Amino acid sequence: MTIRFLGTGTSQGVPVIACDCRVCTSVDPRDKRLRSSVLVTENGKNIVIDTGPDFRYQMLRENIKHLEAVLYTHAHKDHIAGLDDIRAFNYFQGVAIDVYADQRVQDELKREFYYMFNEHKYPGIPRINLHDVNQETIYLHDIAIEPIEVMHHELPIKGYRFGDFTYLTDVKTVSPLAIDKIKGTKILVINALQREPHISHFNLEEALAFAHTIGAEQTYLTHISHRLGRYQEVSQELPDGVYLAYDGLMLTL
Repeated sequence: MTIRFLGTGTSQGVPVIACDCRVCTSVDPRDKRLRSSVLVTENGKNIVIDTGPDFRYQMLRENIKHLEAVLYTHAHKDHIAGLDDIRAFNYFQGVAIDVYADQRVQDELKREFYYMFNEHKYPGIPRINLHDVNQETIYLHDIAIEPIEVMHHELPIKGYRFGDFTYLTDVKTVSPLAIDKIKGTKILVINALQREPHISHFNLEEALAFAHTIGAEQTYLTHISHRLGRYQEVSQELPDGVYLAYDGLMLTL
């Protein structure tokens, strides 16, 4: 299994439009962050978690030639806005793309991308097969994926565990039941928005405490805003086994 970080930024990305802070003006490419998403490749199958506004560029940058499925964490714009761009995969693969989401997200997709669900479809629109995500294990091309429900302020959202890899983003609180599902993972990805407390995201202190609770061999922080700090400086503050993710980083399990 390989995991590629397509984007590691928050909803505005980094740099932020019109911002001249130290992070936004950094020349370190690891401080340039597109909206958060990962690509998991297992058994030759490509699975993307979330298609944000940068999805098209992310696919081009990573030279992705096929896509088997999309998993959604939740329906905020920075996680779903790029869905229309799966049209290219429809065209070259000649099939609809499997999309996995809970009912709340499916309802939002049907509102946001209404033209994809019309009875009489315009030629060339994206084609998807919607699949329900609840608490049960997903079996996708012989890949077992465990949905994990966490809270984004008061919004229930989904994280996903692929064997020894767990991806969580936009998390603020995690139930004991969800923690039990996560423990034992070797690679954990978790959001760390900024240093100050935030109503709907882990800040750095909370993310580090959660990483300690889970005890994964490696923890990578994502969904990072320009308020966290520069990559090189923040990396020096982190405990052993905890790292800042960056766009383009690839991990192998």
